[in-house]
Amino acid sequence: MKITVIGTGYVGLVSGTCLAEVGNDVLCLDVDCEKIRILNEGGIPIFEPGLQEMVSRNVAAGRLHFTSDTEIAVQHGSIQFIAVGTPPDEDGSADLQYVLAAARSIGRLMTDYKVVVDKSTVPVGTGAKVKDAVADELTKRAVDIPFSVVSNPEFLKEGAAVEDFMRPDRIVVGVEDEQSVVIMRALYAPFQRNHERLIVSDIKSAELTKYAANAMLATRISFMNELANLAEVLGADIEMVRQGIGSDPRIGYHYLYPGCGYGGSCFPKDVKALIKTAGDESRITKERGGSQRSQRGGPGAKGEPGGGPGPGGGAKEKHPPRGAPARPPPPPRGPDPSRCGGLLSNPIQTICVMRRVGN
Repeated sequence: MKITVIGTGYVGLVSGTCLAEVGNDVLCLDVDCEKIRILNEGGIPIFEPGLQEMVSRNVAAGRLHFTSDTEIAVQHGSIQFIAVGTPPDEDGSADLQYVLAAARSIGRLMTDYKVVVDKSTVPVGTGAKVKDAVADELTKRAVDIPFSVVSNPEFLKEGAAVEDFMRPDRIVVGVEDEQSVVIMRALYAPFQRNHERLIVSDIKSAELTKYAANAMLATRISFMNELANLAEVLGADIEMVRQGIGSDPRIGYHYLYPGCGYGGSCFPKDVKALIKTAGDESRITKERGGSQRSQRGGPGAKGEPGGGPGPGGGAKEKHPPRGAPARPPPPPRGPDPSRCGGLLSNPIQTICVMRRVGN
């Protein structure tokens, strides 16, 4: 297949090189001419184990090329990967200017059917914005050229990115038409010969999957640090606690080590972006007069002893007769936020660890 990768940063260069490794004709585009110069001279602008050798091998084989010419890049690939940066904006949201600029370039220069793939980490709803950006440019040109938009988030670990791409544990693709499903299956067939790893969903679900994965990992790290603080106060050994809870297959041992916390180029900005997304959606829901569903479990939940209708549930709650005084609201369940270590201020960190012993 002929593939264009827009952006030669960490995700773009690794993705383009690995796609070339399995026989595709890949052209990587970057507006940074210095990066392109380094790549065309045989170097790479980042360090990742095994990447330099793979780049050199595929350049020599004629499967991997680099350019700063946008028109050549758009004309080259029937699949256009957008792998540009999404830095955090001032309010914590992801800055999509580079993603949308790439989409507009595709719409402005394309002459035949394209599959536009969001590889960048983007908030839910970006697929629709990319689609609108491409369609808007086609409208300006007064042409009707078909295209598809796909969300294909990356799950690469720094230091193991080449291995992660070549031997993925899952490949998530969010699509809206059958033609793009067929193309993406064919593209990723060499990476899943042993068993099916492709997870096909709608675009919004694929976009949220990436943020949810990073937020979950960040939460595990933060939670273990909170437990370590509590263990120190109580005189417990957090390593023994880690072994005890990690042996539960529902929890597992990964990302259960207390330490200095999480950082890097992804976790902090993705957590902030998810919080911003959740806050925006909550505000919109309230403005529309809606209410958020409660998902608290425990006794009283549907299907549990003492709960509502369903297996094991009780009868429906009887309303007081008309004219009777209103029943006072039940006290809130769960720990008092004022007695917590501050985790409830972060919407994704849902577990509150009591700081004060004995209360």
